[in-house]
Amino acid sequence: MVNKDMDRLDRMQLFIRIVERRSFAAAASDLGLARSTATEAIKQLEDDLGVRLLERTTRHVAPTLDGAAFYRRCVAILAEVDEAENVFRDMQPRGLLRVDAHPLLTRTFLLPRLNEFLDRYPLLDLQIGQGDRLVDLVREGIDCVIRAGEIADSGLIMRRLGMIAEITCASPAYIARHGVPRSPDAMEGHRAVGFISSRTGQVMPLEFTVGSTVRSVTLPCRLTVNNSDTMSDLARLGFGLIQAPRYRLQRDLDEGTLVEVLADFLPPPTPLTALYPQNRQLSPRVRVFLDWIVELFSEADF
Repeated sequence: MVNKDMDRLDRMQLFIRIVERRSFAAAASDLGLARSTATEAIKQLEDDLGVRLLERTTRHVAPTLDGAAFYRRCVAILAEVDEAENVFRDMQPRGLLRVDAHPLLTRTFLLPRLNEFLDRYPLLDLQIGQGDRLVDLVREGIDCVIRAGEIADSGLIMRRLGMIAEITCASPAYIARHGVPRSPDAMEGHRAVGFISSRTGQVMPLEFTVGSTVRSVTLPCRLTVNNSDTMSDLARLGFGLIQAPRYRLQRDLDEGTLVEVLADFLPPPTPLTALYPQNRQLSPRVRVFLDWIVELFSEADF
């Protein structure tokens, strides 16, 4: 987009990106514009509308009340335009799709089937971020994230993808020293590698299914971590019991570096969920990606 050629829809797209990124510079970079071009385009938009859309400080850009209302209308309008254009483009979604998922989940399930998705939608480009934290989708310009675990009410639209089987494990060295725990009620003398929840900041207890109930057990933890790979490394070194998805530890089980314990008292399975902002729900790019990962995870061996 060049300033003299920017039409009303171009300026709407720019305005949306500035609101979402909270930055003229970041929005301009995303759209391949000069910062000065973005500034002039928004000034022209405000002049045309006769209202101030954005509050600017040296460190922050935020919509005014009028700007927030205009943002919602712009999102709806551009989603409709995108949808209409795709009807006349053989329904082929196109453009850049930004997604975020846990690194191991990405490597285990998405990457082996990625060619299938890209071949199905040749006009789509994919940017994959990898992390554990629940990113600010709107602020960071991300279209969709895939997360494991219970999700607090975030104002995002959620789509359940499946349930991940969890297991309790320890290393052979740990078992040789501490013995095999027989039940959640007979854990005296045992310890765990503590995992700190990114949501609560507290060490998560071990959980076991006993009959129709879930029982929480808090064991002594000499070591606590906030990274699941480090937790697995410490378990292999004999520092304590851990609970993690079976798919994450399957190689250790096959190679004997970890041993499953308390198999009759499995941890409750962990929900796997896709989340996306309400303003992306009409996007053809997001819709086809969601349909693909629902299909993908319905066939996954958790």
